Amino acid sequence: MSKSPQEVLEAFYAAERVYMAAGGVPAGASFDGIGATLHPDVQLHQSPDLPWGGEWRGYEGFQGWSVEMSRHFDVVDVQDAQFLANGNQVVVLCTLTTRSRATGKSLSAPMVQVITVEDGQITEFRPFYWNVPDYVAITSEAHE
Repeated sequence: MSKSPQEVLEAFYAAERVYMAAGGVPAGASFDGIGATLHPDVQLHQSPDLPWGGEWRGYEGFQGWSVEMSRHFDVVDVQDAQFLANGNQVVVLCTLTTRSRATGKSLSAPMVQVITVEDGQITEFRPFYWNVPDYVAITSEAHE
């Protein structure tokens, strides 16, 4: 029996927390837990104003995004998620907590994600960050 979209997303968030806590790519953390939740043709649409922004396509693209995220953050944690489902599309209202590797600064802010899950795998992510300049600032202050 296939997992519900909410179960798939909860598994993704749990795997993402483990991956980042293990140090992400810089520490050789395994991407397998995250990868198990993704469709091979997954699409991730990030704001182009973010240091890790842009279009990330396919399993390899999503893995490339995870490299960028783990370069910038040692904590990425979706908290207090509320799931609003309509068929295979889910709107996630949450708080995103991050900590910058470069500055050590933490940020907790509201975030909304629109995610599509088909046949137990994530096919599309569209995250909407509360204040993009705050994320840019905490990841770049040490480089100024």
